[in-house]
Amino acid sequence: MQFLAMLSMLVDHIGIVWFPDDAGWRMIGRLALPFYAYALVLGYFRTRSVNLYLKRIGLIAIISQIPYMLLFKHTEVNTVGTLFISLLLLMLLDRWKSKPAVQISVAAAAVLLVEALPFSYGAYCVLLVLIYRYSSPYWMIGWHFALNAVFVFYKGWYIQLFSLAATLLLVYLPDFVRAADRIKIPRWVWRSFYPLHLVLLTVACYLLTSE
Repeated sequence: MQFLAMLSMLVDHIGIVWFPDDAGWRMIGRLALPFYAYALVLGYFRTRSVNLYLKRIGLIAIISQIPYMLLFKHTEVNTVGTLFISLLLLMLLDRWKSKPAVQISVAAAAVLLVEALPFSYGAYCVLLVLIYRYSSPYWMIGWHFALNAVFVFYKGWYIQLFSLAATLLLVYLPDFVRAADRIKIPRWVWRSFYPLHLVLLTVACYLLTSE
């Protein structure tokens, strides 16, 4: 899943920067966020220290922010920053699992925060993480489809409908995803890929436009 997440994200960002009128790049790129969101949930359950995991994601988000703004030319918080809020929300929901009213309030506050500031993908990312955290595999598909439908009407994100393909792969073709995982990704590559690829794309964009 790590390989598929990185590859689809790279394709998406190349498409945004150099081929903005070619929808094919963006369609492939829609797989990236679901893979990263699902990986976040898996990491939450498997990590030895969730606090260290949270700090690491926060650090990646901070390091990535300047190249993110330079490359895409806007000031919203980058996607890893949104995943940071999503992970923090998971921790708080488990801390207050015996207090449903508090859980609802905290979740609502997180959704409003990422929409108001704004964060990349905003409430969409947070809600997708919650779907992967709390839904059974086959319900993931229905909830993900419903989420996409809401954001088609809310923000006109028609292209985001292709993101459902990632959930379909996770549910119906897990062997395919596991086969991709045979491509072993060193931890340092996985952890550094987001800020590093943003820096490299920013430099490449600058060099190509200055010629």
